[in-house]
Amino acid sequence: MRRTMILVAGLLFAGSVTARPDDLEDSYAKLQSAVAAKDAAQVKELSSKLYSLAREMAMKPAPTEESGKELWTKQVAYAKELEAYSEYALYATAVQLQPATTVELMDALVAQNPKSKYLGLGYGAYLSALSKSGQASRIPAVAQKGLINFPDDDDLQMVMAEYDVSRNQLADAGPHAEKLLQVLPRHPVPEGMSAGDWERKRDQALGRAMWIAGQAHSAKGEYNLADQDLRSALPRIAGNDAMLAAAYFQLGVANYHLGRQGMNANQVLEAAAFSDKAAAIRGPYQQQAWTNANAMRREAAKMRGAK
Repeated sequence: MRRTMILVAGLLFAGSVTARPDDLEDSYAKLQSAVAAKDAAQVKELSSKLYSLAREMAMKPAPTEESGKELWTKQVAYAKELEAYSEYALYATAVQLQPATTVELMDALVAQNPKSKYLGLGYGAYLSALSKSGQASRIPAVAQKGLINFPDDDDLQMVMAEYDVSRNQLADAGPHAEKLLQVLPRHPVPEGMSAGDWERKRDQALGRAMWIAGQAHSAKGEYNLADQDLRSALPRIAGNDAMLAAAYFQLGVANYHLGRQGMNANQVLEAAAFSDKAAAIRGPYQQQAWTNANAMRREAAKMRGAK
């Protein structure tokens, strides 16, 4: 690839450009060597230099003469290739090194081009490295900024959903969870992961997203949507008592309200059954769920007696 680029460069720089061709080619060659050596400091420095030089060439205005437009088009295309390589160099080096270095290089990539396609590939590694390098407090800000340009990134959406749940801001968590429910089913198998491993990870993430979405809908009184999301979540969160208790509790609340609205005693009794399940799990929902279940049965009896 490099030989082809250099040969092309000889042709492209036949016209007058601000960036000197020898500087550009020298930076490109040195950056390739730094990437091969996994020299993070050099990759960071040379990537920035190559990006600036290539950007300068890419921003050269189009000539007014028709005869020069073909050459200008080739120059711009070549410059964009070099820009992309400078971004790739940061990403490819970052994901191979220690967490603190990964963060440093990914920070540099964000500063260089927050829309780089290599950020879209590397946010998972970036967030993990922040956590492992003692910089977990930065994760919400990094994720929030990343979502501006990568709204379909499931890692970023999950981070923000979990962050909002941790602050008990369910109304804010809901949209992130809903977005996850849209993007996860169409997410391809990540490179380096088996289809089976990805299916298990995706199902776990879908279960969590359904649970968060259901909790958010319930908090807003959107009981039909809460019922749908939480029922769908149940098989995916089996074995997680904390999540199951909250899901059963909110399913009880949702079905109680829906049953009362439709004067459906059977649905109110189903709400009581969900509440019984929540009451059977030791934890913060236990006592209230037991109280709710008894009240729901009394309500269902009154509804039947009124008919």
